[in-house]
Amino acid sequence: MMTVGDASLNAVRRTRELDSLKTVDVLVIGGGVTGAGVALDAAARGLTVALVEKHDLAFGTSRWSSKLVHGGLRYLASGHVGIAYESAVERGILMKTTAPHLVHPVPQIAPWLPQAKFAQAALLRSAFLGGDILRTFARTSDDYLPHSRRVSSAEILRYAPTLRPEGMRGGFLTWDGQLYDDARLVVAIARTAAQYGARILTHVAATDVTGRGAVLVDQLTGDRRDVDAGIVINATGIWADQVAAGIKLRPSRGTHLVLPQSVFGGLSAVLTVPVPGELRRVVMAIPAPDDRVYVGLTDEDAPGPVSDVPRATDAEIDFLLNTISAAVQQPITRADLLGTYAGLRPLLDTGHHHGTADISRRHAVIPSPDGVVTIVGGKLTTYRRMAADALDAALDQSSVEVRRQCQTHRIPLVGAADRVRLAAVRAPARFVQRYGIEAPQVIAGPPELLEPIAPGLRTTYAELRFAIRHEGALTEDDVLDRRTRIGLSAADRELALPAVREAFAAV
Repeated sequence: MMTVGDASLNAVRRTRELDSLKTVDVLVIGGGVTGAGVALDAAARGLTVALVEKHDLAFGTSRWSSKLVHGGLRYLASGHVGIAYESAVERGILMKTTAPHLVHPVPQIAPWLPQAKFAQAALLRSAFLGGDILRTFARTSDDYLPHSRRVSSAEILRYAPTLRPEGMRGGFLTWDGQLYDDARLVVAIARTAAQYGARILTHVAATDVTGRGAVLVDQLTGDRRDVDAGIVINATGIWADQVAAGIKLRPSRGTHLVLPQSVFGGLSAVLTVPVPGELRRVVMAIPAPDDRVYVGLTDEDAPGPVSDVPRATDAEIDFLLNTISAAVQQPITRADLLGTYAGLRPLLDTGHHHGTADISRRHAVIPSPDGVVTIVGGKLTTYRRMAADALDAALDQSSVEVRRQCQTHRIPLVGAADRVRLAAVRAPARFVQRYGIEAPQVIAGPPELLEPIAPGLRTTYAELRFAIRHEGALTEDDVLDRRTRIGLSAADRELALPAVREAFAAV
C-alpha cells in the first residue's frame, strides 16, 4: 500500500501545484463525481495526475441529484437487470467501505393510495422484491439494508404523518442508501485523490484539448500554461461534446423542489407516490438535512444550449406539486417552496425517438480519434465503476505504464470509518454525518466557532473555516452552493453571505 499525504485543499496548495505543473501521466478534465473518481483511481495506481475544473468541484450534474445511493429499482422495473445489479454492488461498497460516514440506510415507503392502480402497486412490490434479491447477490447484509415487507396503514403513517389515511390500503416498506449530500461526496473523493498525490485544480479551464495534453487557463488570474499528458480523460458530463469531437448528447433535465419539513409533519422515510396514468413513474419526497425535504424527480428533454445552472420550468414545478399534493392532507403550494433545483443528465444520443426516460443510463466510454477518452452517461451511485472503466480504456490505448489494478473498491474516503468508530467520535452528530472521523478537527477551536452563522440556520463558523482551509473552497459561491448547500434556499443564502465574506477575510 502506498503512503498517503495531506488531504487538505486550499488556495495555497492550488497555487503551488498549478505553478509547477508541466507534465502528468493522466490529465482529467471535469471535477464532478466521475472526474474526481478517475483522479483517485489513477493516483492510487501510482500515476501522476492533474484534475482541472473550470468552475468548482461538483459544479454540474453531480450536485443536482436526489441524494440517494440506490440499488437501481427503476432500472429493475424496466428490465435493465445489469444496471440494477451494478448499482446494488456499488451501493454496498459506498455504505460499507468508501463512505460509511456520508451514506446511511434510509427507509422507503410506498403507500397503496386510493388513486393508485393495482398494476402500479404490483409493479412496485415486484421491484422491491427484486431489490431484495439484488442485495443478496451484492452481499449487502440485512444489518445494512433490511428486506422489504408489506406494512399496515398505521405504520405508513408513522413514517409520513401528513398522508391522507382515507382509502389507504397499507403499503410497502424497503430500505435504500441515502447520501448526506452529493456535493460533499465529490469533495471527499477529490480530497482523497489529493491525499494520494493528485493535483486538484479548480477554477482552471482546459482549452485546445488533445490526447496529448491541453492549454490550461487560470480563471482567477488569466494565466495560461501548456500541460503535456500521457492520457487525457474528458469527464465533463453535460459539456463533454464541447471538449471532444464526435460526442453527441441528448440532455435530460431532472428537477427537484426544496420544501421545509414542517409541511410534511416530520417525514422520516422516502415517500414514493405513483404518477397517475403512468405505470413505471413515481414522485418521491426525500427527507434531507437541515429540516428540508426534496421532492422529485422529472425526466424531460432539454434541447438547446447547455446552461451552467439549469432552471426548473413552471410545468415541472406544477407537476411535482400536484402529484405529491394528491397524497397528503393539505395541498402543498408554491408559497411553501424554499427553492428548486434542476440538473441535466449527460445521456448519450443513440437516435432513440422516444422520451429521455427510455434512454439507457448505462455509461459509455468513447475514444476520440485524437486520443481523448470521454466518459458519459451513468449515474452517481456507479461513479467508481465508471471511473475505472474510463481509466482502463485509456490505459489500453496509451503507452503509460501502470503496475496496479483498480484499488478504489477498498479505499476509504477522507473521514470514513466503520460504524463502531463513527459512533465513538466525540463530536455532535451533525458534524459526524458531514465529516466522519474528521469532525473533532472541524470543531476544534474557540466555542464561538460552533455558533450558527445566522438566525434560523444550522451552519456554523467552524464549517465555513474548514471549507476554506481544507475543502478547496475558493469563492463565496463554492461555500454557499457546494460545501454547505445553503444556497438551495435564496433567502438562506442572503442570510449567510455576510458570514461567508467574513470567513474569507479571516482565513
